[in-house]
Amino acid sequence: MVCFRLSPVPGSGLVLLCLVLGAVSSYALELNLTDSEKALCLYAKWQMNFTIRYETTSKSYKTVTISNLGTPTYNGSICGDNQNGSRIAVQFGSGFSWIVNFTKSVSVYSIDSISFSYNTGDNTTFPDAKDKGILTVNESVAFKIPLNDIFRCNSLSTLVKNGVVQNYWDVHVQAFVQNGTVSTNEYLCEKDNTTTTVVPIVPTTVPSPTTTSSPTTTPSPKEKPDVGSYLVKNGSDTCLLATMGLQLNVTHDKVASVININPNVTGYSGSCHPQTALLRLNSSNIKYLDFVFAVKNENRFYLKEVNVSMYLANGSVFSFANNNLSYWDAPLGSSYMCNKEQTVSVSGEFQINTFDLRVQPFNVKDGKYSTGRSQKTVKQHL
Repeated sequence: MVCFRLSPVPGSGLVLLCLVLGAVSSYALELNLTDSEKALCLYAKWQMNFTIRYETTSKSYKTVTISNLGTPTYNGSICGDNQNGSRIAVQFGSGFSWIVNFTKSVSVYSIDSISFSYNTGDNTTFPDAKDKGILTVNESVAFKIPLNDIFRCNSLSTLVKNGVVQNYWDVHVQAFVQNGTVSTNEYLCEKDNTTTTVVPIVPTTVPSPTTTSSPTTTPSPKEKPDVGSYLVKNGSDTCLLATMGLQLNVTHDKVASVININPNVTGYSGSCHPQTALLRLNSSNIKYLDFVFAVKNENRFYLKEVNVSMYLANGSVFSFANNNLSYWDAPLGSSYMCNKEQTVSVSGEFQINTFDLRVQPFNVKDGKYSTGRSQKTVKQHL
C-alpha cells in the first residue's frame, strides 16, 4: 500500500551550486510506504528537478528544466527485507521515471543507486528533438546510513551525467523503518554542517525550454540582518523559542525589494497547542509575519505555514499565505539549528532568508532550548 502527498511549495560528479534565488517553482514529494500489516516501512520526503540538454533536428541544442511532476504514481516501490532490497519508484509525465534502490545489512542500510529515465519522444517537453525514445541515466551512490537513522540533507546535491543535471534538496529518507515509526535520530549530510543551504532556480512554467526573467528594478545588496530572539508563553511557561536574523525578498509589480527585519523595533506574539504553534512578528511596516509549526508522525516538527501582510515602500500592501511548506524538520524535544544562510521559498514572489537560525516550537523546558542532540555526519557524498 502506498500513501503519498504532492504539494506545491514556493522554492558535478557532485557540485554544490550557490545560486541567486529567482522565481522558484518546485514540488515537495512525501512518500509513506507501508507493508502488508499496514506498518510504515519506508519514509521519504524530498524536492527534485531535472535539467536536460538535447540535440534538435536543426543540429542546435536546447535545454529544458522539469520540476512540475504533475501527479506522480509510485508503482514498483517496495519495502524490502533482510534478503531483498527496498525501492522508491516514481513515474510522472509521459514516459518519465525515477528510481532509488536501497539494501540492508546487519547495522546499516545503503542508498545504492539512482536512475532517471526521460522520453525525448514527448514533443511538448522536447520540441524538435532529433532522437526520439526513452533514455536512462544511472548513477551509483553506495553510501551507508546506520539502521534506524533518518538521513537528512537540506543542502542542494547535484548529479551530472550525459547532459542531464539532477538536483535534490530538502531530503529526508529512512528505508527499512523499524517498528513502523520514523526515527528521531538524524544522520546529516556533510554539506548541512559545512555549507549554505540553497535551492535551484527553475522557470515558473515547466516543462519548457529554460528561460529567465528579471524584475524591472533590481534591489541593492543588503548587509546581513541583526539576529533577534523571540519567545511565546503559554501562561507563565515559555512554549516556543526562536532566534534568527530575517531578510525578506519581495517582488511586487515587477519591482524587487530586500528588507532586513530589525529585531529592536519588532514586536512578537503567538500561541502554542499540542499539534501546532504560532510565532507572529509585527512592526511599523509589517502588519504580520506568521510562522506556523506543526507536529508530524507524532515525533517530529516542521515549519508548515508562513503568512505575511506588509506595506511596501510605494505604499501598496503585499500579502501572501502558504500552508503547504515543509522546512526546518527536526525531532520533537530538540531544536532545529542552522548557523548558515537558509532560504524559505514561500512563493515565486516572496522568500525569507534566515541567518543564525534556531527554533524550538514544542517541548520547551525551563524556558531554554533543549540540549542539542548528538548528530552524526555523512562523510560520503550524494
